[in-house]
Amino acid sequence: MTVVEGNGEVQAVPVLLRRIVQELGPVTPPAVLKPIRVPRSRLVKDGVLEEYVGLAAQRVGAGGGILILLDANGACPARLGPALLARARRARPDRRIEAVLAKCEYEAWFLASVESIAGSRTLACDVVAPSDPESIRGAKEWLGRHMQTAYRPTADQAAFIARFDIALARQRSASFDKLWRAVSALLQ
Repeated sequence: MTVVEGNGEVQAVPVLLRRIVQELGPVTPPAVLKPIRVPRSRLVKDGVLEEYVGLAAQRVGAGGGILILLDANGACPARLGPALLARARRARPDRRIEAVLAKCEYEAWFLASVESIAGSRTLACDVVAPSDPESIRGAKEWLGRHMQTAYRPTADQAAFIARFDIALARQRSASFDKLWRAVSALLQ
């Protein structure tokens, strides 16, 4: 079960998790449920994260894991991520829980492997990844500037996730590599 902040992630994260699970190759792939969406501004408030972790725990049952996936949005992922994780684990010590913050935002992962999605969803065919994709504030806007139509998370995220090069994203994005390791830990 995943707790996410954006509407686009509700559609895209299950696709992403299935791809990661497939590459990790567990014997029995887990069911990937529809994420719970909670705006980040609410989720970071005391008590709110705990409430939604409790809801996620009910949905996944005793053997299930919970992934909290948010954009850092200017916060330090190395500080906020562990703080949220500690709160979630205190709320439900009986569940496996991981927290990952995309630096600066989820779309930075697309920038990290943008060559692999070039030519799809009106994205330019000759687009090249920025030298430090995770430093881009406004990754959505960066994508939009390289597309013939506006970037729309609810329409474009799942399509990009289905195509993007996971290995390249792990290589160029520390926060995406953190997601990979978190999913791996949840499957242990």
